[in-house]
Amino acid sequence: MQPHDDVIDTNADRRKLALEEWVGQQVGREVVGEPASADASFRRYFRFDVGDRTLIGMDAPPDKEDCRPFIHVAGLLADAGVNAPHIIAQDLAQGFLLLPDMGTQTWLTLLNSENADTLFNKAIDALIQIQRVSRPNVLPVYDEALLRRELELFPEWYLQRHLGLSVDGALREQLDGIFDVLVRRALAQSSVYVHRDFMPRNLMDSDPNPGVIDFQDAVYGPISYDPICLFKDAFISWPEDQVLRWLECYWQKGRAAQLPLPSKFEDFLHDCDLMGAQRHLKVIGIFARICHRDGKPKYLEDVPRFFAYLQTVIDRRPELAALGELLKSLPKP
Repeated sequence: MQPHDDVIDTNADRRKLALEEWVGQQVGREVVGEPASADASFRRYFRFDVGDRTLIGMDAPPDKEDCRPFIHVAGLLADAGVNAPHIIAQDLAQGFLLLPDMGTQTWLTLLNSENADTLFNKAIDALIQIQRVSRPNVLPVYDEALLRRELELFPEWYLQRHLGLSVDGALREQLDGIFDVLVRRALAQSSVYVHRDFMPRNLMDSDPNPGVIDFQDAVYGPISYDPICLFKDAFISWPEDQVLRWLECYWQKGRAAQLPLPSKFEDFLHDCDLMGAQRHLKVIGIFARICHRDGKPKYLEDVPRFFAYLQTVIDRRPELAALGELLKSLPKP
């Protein structure tokens, strides 16, 4: 059940006024924030004109959001030489950060068939920069528990809540077998820093290009995760032959940069296919959750995209035959 709208508005307005006062103290003048963006969390972003430039104020209610991972990962990306927002000022008690303005256009609105090769080459280079500085014991580990917790979003929110199925007996056994295959392949890969949402919506048209945002959930885990996330996007699809060409480009550049990638592209593609299947199932569950828990049904419009991604890898990976049978058996929503 959602809180009453006027309560949300009152609290949001109060926080916006407090953010404006705080930003004004940092820049030495009165300022008014204009909405810049919001994401699926409780974070909000406002753009402030401070005379010679614009800045971004992040409002992250401390009882619902923790700014510390954002600050930590921003530092790691800066060390990697990637264009990501640095922290100009912070107030963790209030949940406020002041950041540089990365621009107003994401790659989701910029990409097209003419510029995709050029832009994705830039994204590949930025991703390799991030992965090259990876070290263990710096970020949370993308371990078996987290992989399985993400996978459970699919039965909990899509199968049970959206389709009304009972996930027990033979269906539960079938899911467990599929999840075992995906988790084993993920854990067998080399580990690097994983953004977890390295996709066009989180890449900004910036100088240098791209500007990387929304990185606070980064972990240390499978090297194939971010490449497949980049090319099998939640909101834009590409022909499979293009995806394979871009993945091979990443693999070649990554090998040249001495990243811990398989020596054969086919082995890397196999990793990508099964890692992608894990992510696709997770995102289907997340989109169903956003619909039924948060009252935002529009995300479900992109669910067929993920079923199409899944079918592509089911068709070329015999170990995913059980997943294919499960998907065929599902009732129409």
